Amino acid sequence: QVQFAESGGGLVQPGGSLRLSCATSGFTFRAYPMRWYRQGPGKEREMVAHISFVGNRTIYTDSVKGRFTISRDNAKNTVYLQMNSLKPDDTAVYYCNVHPPKWGWGQGTQVTVSS
Repeated sequence: QVQFAESGGGLVQPGGSLRLSCATSGFTFRAYPMRWYRQGPGKEREMVAHISFVGNRTIYTDSVKGRFTISRDNAKNTVYLQMNSLKPDDTAVYYCNVHPPKWGWGQGTQVTVSS
């Protein structure tokens, strides 16, 4: 059974940092590109960051370039998202998934940026 277990979210002040983790199981992690997505209040789910299956290529949505960094550890079947200089607009539930999604979604982890 494929599972995505996101963690690391929380409440942080503007300008703060968080590191999200997504532990995966049930598939060959190293064979898939991975993405972080987010869904803010009243918004559609959007792609935040993409990493190739060996980790040598990354893509970011414009609003997070220079602030967020995606990485992966294929030995641990885990993908990470380092988020710096957080803004209130980053408030959302964050999810990870393979690209393209093919098995469903995890519970996500809530990130709230507020003073």
